[in-house]
Amino acid sequence: MTHTPIVELLSSDSIHQEFTVKGWVRSFRANQFVALNDGSTINNLQCVVDFENTDPALLKRITVGAAVAITGTLEESQGGGQRVEIKVKEVEIEGDADPEELKKTILSPKRHTLEKLREQAHLRVRTNTFGAIMRLRSKLSFAIHEYFNKNGYYHAHTPIITGSDAEGAGEMFRVSALDPENPPRKEDGTIDYSKDFFGKETNLTVSGQLEGETYALGLGKIYTFGPTFRAENSNTSRHLAEFWMVEPEMAFCDLDGNMDLAEDFIKYVINYALENCQDDLAFLEERQTKEDQSKPAAERAAMPLREKLHFIVDNNFKRVSYTEAIDILRNSKPNKKKKFKYPINEWGADLQSEHERFLVEKHFKCPVILFDYPANIKAFYMRLNEDGKTVRAMDVLFPGIGEMVGGSQREERLDVLKEKMAALDISEEELSWYLDTRKFGTCTHSGFGLGFERLVLFVTGMTNIRDVIPYPRFPGHAEF
Repeated sequence: MTHTPIVELLSSDSIHQEFTVKGWVRSFRANQFVALNDGSTINNLQCVVDFENTDPALLKRITVGAAVAITGTLEESQGGGQRVEIKVKEVEIEGDADPEELKKTILSPKRHTLEKLREQAHLRVRTNTFGAIMRLRSKLSFAIHEYFNKNGYYHAHTPIITGSDAEGAGEMFRVSALDPENPPRKEDGTIDYSKDFFGKETNLTVSGQLEGETYALGLGKIYTFGPTFRAENSNTSRHLAEFWMVEPEMAFCDLDGNMDLAEDFIKYVINYALENCQDDLAFLEERQTKEDQSKPAAERAAMPLREKLHFIVDNNFKRVSYTEAIDILRNSKPNKKKKFKYPINEWGADLQSEHERFLVEKHFKCPVILFDYPANIKAFYMRLNEDGKTVRAMDVLFPGIGEMVGGSQREERLDVLKEKMAALDISEEELSWYLDTRKFGTCTHSGFGLGFERLVLFVTGMTNIRDVIPYPRFPGHAEF
């Protein structure tokens, strides 16, 4: 039996024509009015049952959560709240939902906290809030691919299992097939990874950047979009152990071009959501407004959700050097009154989220791109400036989020790259393949990484990153 998505029927003018719809019952009032939702839209379709001529045993099975197939004619609605409705001719129960069992779940009419919803992440997508979030996540993902495809980028699939640490942080998840209780050992007692599946120590990737660079230096412009992993024991509302990263890499592109791309890309993707997710954004904006009413004034959103998104799309990002930012922070009221958890005393400090958000939300009041960071707080592959103390790095900072994008012009000079690796005790042998790109046709090249969940967090107006990924993984939690 073919069926029509509810999102199509709600805008259809095919009055008096017969359709079949399938979905899950959201409510059933007066043994007559079924609110049906199939996930194609946040809006329900009202289906009007002729209860006097319907088997009472069937009516009892039309319960909240039940999966049903309904056939009937599309009619102009006689009541308020909807333009059209289905006059039901036939109801088929595809899957029952026991009302007593339903009471034990988050699908019951009772309002549940986001923490409770996380405990039943396998069911939460059936709620309005998470249905809206995940539809937006899907649309944003599509917009990312569309943007790069339109602009001549090739999608490169970089490894998930890697023998290198792109970030140099060492906080990685080990991948091993060795017996954990009795691994082979060397004479000095350390584990002998030469006996492991890959013949060496391997981990889940923290970034596809290094491999992405090699492909940019052959295809010109590439992007990766895949899962990345951080074994950082961080239990904050902005960190996950498993998340998705978007990483473009461009040959013959300097830092200015990199910043131009980041701004244009972000604006495109957010504008796509504004144009194609209006109902879900309207719902999430209303939800945020209601939630803000119970918060202290200082914790409320600075502007309504869609206004915030338009603000990003319609305004230029402010570009500020790290040195200028440090001066602003050092002389700021929060710093002078010791309100920052991490006081700014001197040039060279590693900026924290509180500093980034002050620059964006309080000082400039717009998205900010910081550039030319101190070399000693950034990764080895970032190009050293002529001053010998800063690198061609850039971070895009957003209100409510802090860092949305981190990137740089890459160090293309072989001798300088080797010096930086030696200073950090990074093995040339392990990264010989990466150094080859600087030996054979090296050129100016740049790229950045965008944490996809942080983008979804910003666009949906949610406040915890665990609520914008289907099944969040964080310290102590790997359920489902």
